[in-house]
Amino acid sequence: MDFEFRSGNYPEVACDLLAFPLFEGETPRLPALRALNTATRGLVASVLDSGEFKAELHRTCLLHRPTGLKAARLLLIGGGPKDEFTLATLREIAGTVVRAARATGARTAALFRRSELDIDGAAQVAVEGALYGSFDSDIYKTRDRDSRSVERFILVARERLPRNALDGALERGRAVGEATNFARTLVNEPANVLTPAQFAERARDRAADVGLEIEVLERERMEALGMNALLAVSRGSEEPPRLVILRIPGQASRGPLRAFVGKGVTFDSGGISLKPPEKMEEMKADMAGGAAVLGAMLALARLRPPERVIGLIPLVENLPSGRATKPGDVVRSLSGKTIEIINTDAEGRLILADALAYARSLGATHLVDIATLTGACMIALGMINAGMMGTDEATIERLRANVTTTGEKLWQLPLDDSYRKAIRSDIADVKNVGNRWGGAITAGKFLQEFVAGTPWVHMDIAGCDYTTDERPFASKGATGFGVRTLVELALQKTSARK
Repeated sequence: MDFEFRSGNYPEVACDLLAFPLFEGETPRLPALRALNTATRGLVASVLDSGEFKAELHRTCLLHRPTGLKAARLLLIGGGPKDEFTLATLREIAGTVVRAARATGARTAALFRRSELDIDGAAQVAVEGALYGSFDSDIYKTRDRDSRSVERFILVARERLPRNALDGALERGRAVGEATNFARTLVNEPANVLTPAQFAERARDRAADVGLEIEVLERERMEALGMNALLAVSRGSEEPPRLVILRIPGQASRGPLRAFVGKGVTFDSGGISLKPPEKMEEMKADMAGGAAVLGAMLALARLRPPERVIGLIPLVENLPSGRATKPGDVVRSLSGKTIEIINTDAEGRLILADALAYARSLGATHLVDIATLTGACMIALGMINAGMMGTDEATIERLRANVTTTGEKLWQLPLDDSYRKAIRSDIADVKNVGNRWGGAITAGKFLQEFVAGTPWVHMDIAGCDYTTDERPFASKGATGFGVRTLVELALQKTSARK
């Protein structure tokens, strides 16, 4: 998809579809809508006065061959309450426009700017949203695929800007949008295709495209290092584990180093502690945290963050077999701490424990992990907010503030020391699960054991990584949750977070 910014007014834009956002409570008598209503010979007033169209968020009304406009179609699109319209909302609006345009067979779509949001940021998120809306999850269908696509997306604003003034914003939007869609592609892949080795190979291929440095540790190297927590999870599978390390070349040799660590369980059966069969097929998405880290690092390789950042993705399959780890087994982690494995379905925290410790050995001064970690987080927060907890309050505040831009909602959970007693083991330093109460928090408390005082934030994205519902701005399937959050964080200096 090509992107273009045009200064001027919407009646002069020749395109297949022109999208015009309306906010709740607006009437055709307002100056902003009067000209549009006149150009359409009263059609806008007609659909508003009749109640056929309401400006609720993502509601649409398509008008064909509007007189007075050069566009072949006019799409009225609801923007919701104007005082709640954010960059995150605009991103969704752009996705809705693209999906509506595709449904009509439009090849060129234009979106008229009506908000007062920063135009540079607005241009970026509109591109992100347009790319997000263009993505489909039907890659393995051999028939009934919708091959229609929008080839050009035009952003229209009345502001007169110098030529190429928004080129940088458009390119940032493309970098983040394409990286998010790549992460979605990975999460949608079936587990027989996307094994740990195949994930690592795809990471190599895409890293080469953007100049991202990649190192892949295999089983023998992990055994030599003592990553026995990670290896314990992989024992039940014939697919060997991997640990992917991503670096942006040319970064400074000194200063803060932030490590993004993403859970990469390419399929999670639960191991010996086998999951119920219902919805087990969705466990192909248990590597969504790893996909988010890879997507973020691919975007950051193009965007060049102001400070150093690395990405780590531990990759395993969790399956039952005669060699699989058993409940009650004890392993010594890379950090030296011993872990009693009570439940083999609490495997994500085991691979993250070793990956977090390894990130510290590489010099990380700040840690952020992202993982589809617990069903308990889904019970607590549903599929709207991801859980967030940790010891780095400055980063937590920054992540919270960024939600209106990223659209990826985060809710902070407590991490009191009182929760630690639930994961005390009688025979080892710690056990990998507590009781049924506060499961998302005790999982975070377990991870805290392996950060050794390094400022750290944990994001539990279970429930936010995958959806079975069609949305106006996106297809079913993987959401790519976390890519935008990590990119936005990395592009801000540590000093700005204090």
